Amino acid sequence: MEGLLRIAEGAEVHARVWQIGPSHVDIYFEDAAQRLDLSIPEVGSIALDNPEDLHLYSKGWNLSSLSNSTYHSVYHPLYEVEDFMQELATTFPNNVELVNLGHSAENREMIAMRLSRGTDELKRPGHSSTTKKTGFVITGAQHAREWIATSTALYLAHALVTDTIEDFALSSWLDYFDFYIIPVPNPDGYVYTWDNDRLWYKNRQIVGPAERCVGIDMNRNWGYKWKAKSRLPSLTDSTNETSTLDTLDALEADPCSPWYPGHRPFEAPEVNNIANFITTLPSLKAYIDLRSYGQMLSTPFSYSCKKVPKDAEDLLEAGLGAVNAIKQVHGTPFTTGSLCRQLYKASGNVVDYMYAKAGIKFSYSVHLRDTGTYGFSLPAEWIRPVGEETAKMIHFLAGFISGRNKKV
Repeated sequence: MEGLLRIAEGAEVHARVWQIGPSHVDIYFEDAAQRLDLSIPEVGSIALDNPEDLHLYSKGWNLSSLSNSTYHSVYHPLYEVEDFMQELATTFPNNVELVNLGHSAENREMIAMRLSRGTDELKRPGHSSTTKKTGFVITGAQHAREWIATSTALYLAHALVTDTIEDFALSSWLDYFDFYIIPVPNPDGYVYTWDNDRLWYKNRQIVGPAERCVGIDMNRNWGYKWKAKSRLPSLTDSTNETSTLDTLDALEADPCSPWYPGHRPFEAPEVNNIANFITTLPSLKAYIDLRSYGQMLSTPFSYSCKKVPKDAEDLLEAGLGAVNAIKQVHGTPFTTGSLCRQLYKASGNVVDYMYAKAGIKFSYSVHLRDTGTYGFSLPAEWIRPVGEETAKMIHFLAGFISGRNKKV
């Protein structure tokens, strides 16, 4: 596997690694006729959709209803994502508040949604305005090309304000939680995937006056176990914490690498903005980092395959229930385990930071559909099914964390 990664990343090949799993590597070629000279078989290939084929601008999204809205039938560029957030706040003023987190490297505004019960609603019979509720944070695509993560974050926000009589509504959980959703943590990169390169990964930050490449891998720039190394993902086994690949590639960071971690933790302004926002939020108990692809729900840690979180038993119990809830909707199987063991070892990961530094007990990375058939080019017709099964996952986790599952 390590040899395959080296071949794919070789300058003479002009290929890009899409995704890495325990038994497979997905590779993107700029030339559709190009192949690697390997002794192992190819599983198959797909063509990459053009953004113009996915985006159909339309008015009249009808955000008053989750099931009847047309918004979740296509992918949306950043300005339509921002329109959605604004319209949701206008349609549900007692439940949705927009929060400005700061600016990106290219000076775009970063926006979060706070979804909660307003003071007036809390005063209705059976509720107290002094009720202390639990915080639940959800982030969309840190890696710009993972469009389904952003679309799913928007679907969940919509589900949280939808009338409880609708299927997949989550609004009843606003009695127990305040939700904070950041659909586009990487706005510059997201725009770049629409306008220039559909598979762009990092943010768009200038990392040095003489550097020919731009961008930092935001999910290696968080301030827990950060390392100033830029290398291929490490496929570490359980008996050897340092693989051959680790030893050979522990070199000076390369700004042209898709996994470039930056010169220091929190160098990416987007990462710094989110971290600062997290410090202002009370009673946080849950964090979900939405990603694609792989159909995996992963617990900390990412930086080590040997280290086990002190809450591992509770994390795994909740995780197993969550993947079962996902499967009940459309039959989609998810695996669960530590992020390092399910994917690869990587330092400076957001889930590790949220668990170990921000103190959020139930912190998970969730790789959404699929397992490689379409990869990052997931058809738009899957947006709603993915949203539906992810809503059921959130429903289960909210019940587990609040103890409501035992009372039903």
